[in-house]
Amino acid sequence: MAKPKKEPRPKAETPKGFRDYFGAEVTTRAAMLNAIAGVYHRYGFDALESSAVETVEALGKFLPDVDRPNEGVFAWQDEDEKWLALRYDLTAPLARVYAQHRNDLPTPYRRYAMGPVWRNEKPGPGRFRQFYQCDADTVGTASMAADAEICAMLADALEKVGIERGDYVVRVNNRKVLNGILEGLMVDNEKTQALPRDFRELQDTKLSDLEFVDPEAVLRTIDKFDKVGATGVMELLTTGRKDDSGAFIKGVGLSSEDAFRVVKFMESRGQSNAETLSNLRDLMGASLLDAHEEEGASHIGLEGLKELEEIATLLAAQGYGPDRIVIDPSVVRGLGYYTGPVFEAELTFEILDEKGRPRQFGSVAGGGRYDDLVARFTGQQVPAVGVSIGVDRLLAALHAKGKIGSAERGPVVVTVMDRERMADYQAMVGELRQAGIRAEVYLGNPKNFGNQMKYADRRGSPVAIIAGGDEFAKGVVQIKDLILGAQIAENATVEEWKERPSQYEVPRAGLVDKVREILSEQS
Repeated sequence: MAKPKKEPRPKAETPKGFRDYFGAEVTTRAAMLNAIAGVYHRYGFDALESSAVETVEALGKFLPDVDRPNEGVFAWQDEDEKWLALRYDLTAPLARVYAQHRNDLPTPYRRYAMGPVWRNEKPGPGRFRQFYQCDADTVGTASMAADAEICAMLADALEKVGIERGDYVVRVNNRKVLNGILEGLMVDNEKTQALPRDFRELQDTKLSDLEFVDPEAVLRTIDKFDKVGATGVMELLTTGRKDDSGAFIKGVGLSSEDAFRVVKFMESRGQSNAETLSNLRDLMGASLLDAHEEEGASHIGLEGLKELEEIATLLAAQGYGPDRIVIDPSVVRGLGYYTGPVFEAELTFEILDEKGRPRQFGSVAGGGRYDDLVARFTGQQVPAVGVSIGVDRLLAALHAKGKIGSAERGPVVVTVMDRERMADYQAMVGELRQAGIRAEVYLGNPKNFGNQMKYADRRGSPVAIIAGGDEFAKGVVQIKDLILGAQIAENATVEEWKERPSQYEVPRAGLVDKVREILSEQS
């Protein structure tokens, strides 16, 4: 009889696009999220923890039109043939929760949510298939007070976790203002060049016969502003330009005059919010929007401008000046998704890249107003505004600023010199824990004391407690300052070592007080 084939051992490896998080990483992230949650809670937002699994229908707007709906998400078919998927973000679950429980929830509904999300996308350096999001949203009000509140709350959250004032700025723009600038812009060709500049003089030509520029194409172009600058954007908005490789990129087709107006919009930030708003109002007056008012053009741009003015007024009333929050028309990221105000939190301090070159840290949060959150479920438009903080980027920023260390301080280790005295060692560690000091008893093989000290070193322990037969007989314990001991061993002479002992003998009753004193000195 043939022996059954031995199954190969599984390979111990993390799946591609995923990673493991250890001690300090987990606790520092939890501490940061707890601090942010405290700010959100103070603003009156309630916590929401929704299911990590949603139906594909609930995530539908994020999925491409394919036979098997697993592109972009991790999806599978349940036993009842219903497609399920891991949540792609925290916004789609909010839409489902609000639509499902709207009769039991207050209006407006203010919630925050924190947790992992999953995206079935090609991973790359710093790009993972599982990552954390930290969101806050207000659903059910069109008031600009909600938008202003989100901006203020974001500023407070950044300061709470350790980003000092002056090291960040929350920048605010409005999709409607850009729509007003873009509305009526036409492809520059013979037909449009022959038109009079005043649309009221149009007689036989119908606007529907003309080729208007796709606003999304302009959005994609001006999103390159930071990379190619004003000149590059001008070229891309008009006839096109060659990229660094020499390849020609076709332009959007605007006239130089209209392209210049778009670039002026991007550069219209002034020395104050009032000056910026004045610049935008001048641009709106110079746009083609006013010129063909009688042809039925909307006033969406002016509506957006009024919303920005209201946000600026509300923030100023609460003491949030341009040192924290500014109106900045150059914010374009997310304009394709949001329907009104958009905002982005940017860290302004410099760090060194992998080649040692200084660069600004950049964006760590973004959000805005989106007024079709629940409509997919109920058919009724529900206004909403929210923000999402990039958890990993904010943690990296705090590391760069030295606000959190690269390694967490480990527990005090109570070494074991005599197995028969384990109850005494447990009593010591119990007293330390009752005093709020992180501590543990060494639970490995106590035969080799050197291994116990190596263990304490690997744990990053600040203090070791040592007590053998002599110490128990005398009613004392030895307390070793491992941080000071390492410093002395590294660069001290024998004489300095004698003058600065790193090990102390104290009465057993003084254990907790001496450990607390050493930990305080180390801090």
